[in-house]
Amino acid sequence: MAISAAQVKELREITGSGIMECKKALTETNGDIEAAVELLRKSGAAKAEKKANRIAAEGLCLVASEGDSKAAVVEVNSETDFVASNATFKEYVAKVANQALHTQAGNIDEFLAEKWEENPAETVQEALVGMIAVISEKLSIRRFEKVEAKDGIVATYTHGGGRISVIVEAATDVVNDDIKEAVRNVAMQVAALSPKYVRQEEIPQDYRDHEKEILLAQAVTENEALPENKRKSQEILEKMLIGRLNKEFKEICLNDQVYVKAEDGKQTVSQYLAQVGKANGANVSITRFIRFETGEGMEKKQENFAEEVMAQANA
Repeated sequence: MAISAAQVKELREITGSGIMECKKALTETNGDIEAAVELLRKSGAAKAEKKANRIAAEGLCLVASEGDSKAAVVEVNSETDFVASNATFKEYVAKVANQALHTQAGNIDEFLAEKWEENPAETVQEALVGMIAVISEKLSIRRFEKVEAKDGIVATYTHGGGRISVIVEAATDVVNDDIKEAVRNVAMQVAALSPKYVRQEEIPQDYRDHEKEILLAQAVTENEALPENKRKSQEILEKMLIGRLNKEFKEICLNDQVYVKAEDGKQTVSQYLAQVGKANGANVSITRFIRFETGEGMEKKQENFAEEVMAQANA
């Protein structure tokens, strides 16, 4: 099949690989982007997975909170970034976040069917339809999460005016300004470094097996490229693999990540929390986190600007 320039560009953005490497991978996988990513990773051609998913759709992710123990985060999508920066839209998304803070809904369908707090005469869905009429653009409430801390606190952080929003729940037997600041700092860490898990024990076995397969394929490829007298034995490759896996797992687990504000550049998040806890006579640990990034995993409609202008002129 013919491989388009757009497909090559997308694969380059995801992997950081060269044009010809991307084109070859797409050709071998019949244009399947996910399969091409896997192929490039196994061959070692992928420098890094810059984006696990395409971050493309517009909109906002905002949080709402009550005190230090309750918070909610929502994502509301729009078609354009122009609307996402609109004051009316921002105000509406803030109201949706407040709705999520008090919701009893277990899923998005139940949420949309609830009475709208701002006007109980209509549902959340009906209020959304009304906002679409005001904005004159398709809008959608994509997802929400609510967190209520039972034995500790929650902290929130919003980055880029609503591009990324985070809630972190922490267990602590002492609540004061230092502890609150520490947990909020961890929320900033989550926004910046996007961990997948809190601790390594949470990593599913299928993910471990998959990454082991990928890294082993990379090691074998690199080894075979060496002169025969410099190739490593299978035993050494296995030991190298363990080291690579440990390094990767530390990068995706919040507790093991290097704290972004670490003065020595080495202190991990768990060590930072232990330090703050000791200074305040507290036991502090992260229970869970929620990180929403606008458009995460969604495809953005590809527009031709000239055609768009002509279409508006002829409307």
